[in-house]
Parts: sequence; C-alpha cells; structure tokens
Amino acid sequence: QVQLVESGGGLVQAGGSLRLSCAASERTFRSYAMGWFRQPPEKEREFVASISWRAGTTDYADSVRGRFTISRDNAENTVYLQMNSLNPEDTAVYYCAADQALIVRRGRLEYDNWGQGTQVTVSS
Repeated sequence: QVQLVESGGGLVQAGGSLRLSCAASERTFRSYAMGWFRQPPEKEREFVASISWRAGTTDYADSVRGRFTISRDNAENTVYLQMNSLNPEDTAVYYCAADQALIVRRGRLEYDNWGQGTQVTVSS
C-alpha cells in the first residue's frame, strides 16, 4: 500500500499561486495513476486533476482547467499540483490519491490510497 503525504498548502490572496506536493512512500509509485481531489467546507470531496503513470495523459475538472497543472516526478516519487489564479472558491482541503490503473479516472472510489490532506485557504 502506498503512503502519501501532502505539503505546500497555506493561506494566499486571491490571484495568487501555490504549489502542492505529494510524496509517496514506495518506488512502485511510478506504476500508479495519481489524482488530486479537494473538499471545500461542508461539501463533498471532488475531483481536481489526474495524471497517468507515465505522465502522458492528464485530466482536469472544468473549474480548474487552465489555472492548475498536475505533474509528476517518478524518480522523486512525487506528484505536484501547481495552482495559479486562485480564487476563494478554491478554498478546500486538498488530497492526493493513488490509483492502480493505466488510465486516468475521476471517481473517488477508484482510488485506493489517500493522503491526509493539506489546507488551502484563498482570501478575497
């Protein structure tokens, strides 16, 4: 089982940027598709972005496409989420997750391993 640890969250003003990182515990990380999800206050956890194991395929929620970029470094066992042009609606706990699949997927139930989450707060 892959253990995941997110970092990089914090408080930022609207229009600002943050870069989230997710470090994985195992070298088999490179065989997992990876995803980022977020859970705004009092709302359901939602899909943000995903990336295939070779980083050849990415997928984004409509609400973040063009502002967020997912990437991965398999040599470092790390996946990133670069978030630009942040707005208060992006405020949430952000989670990374690992999926033993060859394709990118959006469903929460398809991801087997989850990190503890990192808080992102965007002030207006």
